[in-house]
Amino acid sequence: MSRSVTVIRSAEARRTETPSAVMTTFASPSQGDSPQSLWRVEAGPGAAGPLHGNNRPQVWTILAGRAIAEVDGEKTELAVGDTLVIPAGLPRRFVADAETGYTAICMGPGDSQVTAEGQDAIPLPWAQ
Repeated sequence: MSRSVTVIRSAEARRTETPSAVMTTFASPSQGDSPQSLWRVEAGPGAAGPLHGNNRPQVWTILAGRAIAEVDGEKTELAVGDTLVIPAGLPRRFVADAETGYTAICMGPGDSQVTAEGQDAIPLPWAQ
């Protein structure tokens, strides 16, 4: 049996905008048939994501700028080249540096679900 590889061209990458960032999906179950998802996060200066949980682990690497990651109540400053591995189930939030914002590359399982306070779990849109 022969398997074929998938090439996802830059123009085909899926973009998802939220009030705090733009996520560009490079690969996912629905984009390349990968069980892992790979996406870029671009957050402008001072942007802050909501406090939320995820049922699956994630890996974040800062490519540009700086951010503060708040994971399970602990704040960690992140700069270019820093990688953060976030275990499943811990509440997290990212806050972009007020002057630089940040760009990160992230990966996690494509079946990730996200929860916010008082809301039911939903699939992580850019990981699908």
